[in-house]
Amino acid sequence: MRANGTHRLTSQLFFREITHLIEDNSEQLNYGIAIIDIDTDDEFEAVVMGFGYPNVILKRDGEKLVNVATGLLSDEEMNAIGVAGGDIDGDGQEEIYFLNTGTVGGENQFSDRLISFENAKFIDLFELSIHKNIRNVGAGRSVACIDRTGDGQYGFFIANYASPMKYYEMDNNNYLRDIAPELGMNMVTGGRSLIAFPIHSDKTDLFAGNEMGANYLFINQGNGQFTEMAKRFGVQDTYEDVRGVSALDVNGDGVLDLVYGNWNGPHRMFVKINDKFVNQAPPNLAEPSAIRTVIAADLDNDGDDEIFFNNINQPNRLFKRIDGEWRRVELGTATEPNGYGTGAAVWDYDSDGTLELLVSHGELEPQALSLYKSVNCNNWIRIMPLTQYGAPARGSLVRLRAKNQIKIKHIDAGSSYLGQMEPVAHFGLGKLSQVDEIEIQWPNGMRKSYPTLEINTFHRIDFPF
Repeated sequence: MRANGTHRLTSQLFFREITHLIEDNSEQLNYGIAIIDIDTDDEFEAVVMGFGYPNVILKRDGEKLVNVATGLLSDEEMNAIGVAGGDIDGDGQEEIYFLNTGTVGGENQFSDRLISFENAKFIDLFELSIHKNIRNVGAGRSVACIDRTGDGQYGFFIANYASPMKYYEMDNNNYLRDIAPELGMNMVTGGRSLIAFPIHSDKTDLFAGNEMGANYLFINQGNGQFTEMAKRFGVQDTYEDVRGVSALDVNGDGVLDLVYGNWNGPHRMFVKINDKFVNQAPPNLAEPSAIRTVIAADLDNDGDDEIFFNNINQPNRLFKRIDGEWRRVELGTATEPNGYGTGAAVWDYDSDGTLELLVSHGELEPQALSLYKSVNCNNWIRIMPLTQYGAPARGSLVRLRAKNQIKIKHIDAGSSYLGQMEPVAHFGLGKLSQVDEIEIQWPNGMRKSYPTLEINTFHRIDFPF
């Protein structure tokens, strides 16, 4: 342990940089990143938002990542900031929500886009005449997809800043509707971040981290209606300004907890204890920073999640649980002390069982993307539940049991800040040689168990009911 409390791994720094694998990596203002299969080839692409610059879509081409964004997907005349995917129409392919903003708060001259693949081409559903009057022109920050009833069709919830929050769903006539007013979710606050999974109910709940006001915790009442219960669960945090948020099992009790960063304020590690969240952030993790994205994932496949703090114009931070304590780990070049970090995401783009970390930069100065990964020889298993229609079942829970251990992950519906991780439960196994059971809880609350799935394998699991 060094004097500043930073832990050095004995053999190497945690990450090695592989940014050179990104071809034509231009310096520009980038923000949110979502990991989506845009072309239904069973491989995920990284969709990166460009603010006054073209969007970038990174696709695997051998070892390289190449930009395949063209036309509407490139959308270079917009100010894109947030992004998420979700199957809103039940066709088995995820639509992509581009959140555009040109002001700090209120209404702006840019409207959002909802990209759908129709008749062999990409179209913006908001550009259709039947939808132009309901487009979001608020200054949004984050977007998440939610299957609130468990029927396999998602809606998109948008956290706006100083403008009413939106919640778009498609009705039986294939018309988009903003249902936030009828659900009582059209709040006006400093909306920043979103995360959606079964936080308390058996269905999909929603945490909204806000600035200049209390956070919201919308608990699903089982029928697709929500009750705001942040005060009841102790996560209002009224006087802080939330940015990135993620979920992980902090203490190994098989329950997902919340960790988030406050902008230049004390960061939080809310552990769920007896249906209440209690902040247990150790001082080194709570130390304020200019935080943007927060990611919880097992980046080295040792069986425990790390927590990555992506800061802007300050060194990034990585925390790892060592001997029961959360310690800060040296990052090497991934520290990026002069990086203007905005968005970040993880996914296994090269299918080797180890997650890559992609970091975007912008706002203060154009910078290129950066890419990192851990070098390890640990075992792993990857689980991707599917909906009734064959799309990623975002908002699902996946539990793993092995040697009396229980591990839990959620399938990301839109988290951290501005973006969305891959729709896969990625479990590092360390040196474990087998898994006793995988249990999946779908967004409709139903559960199914799968014994003895093969390790070091990516499993797609069809909807079973």
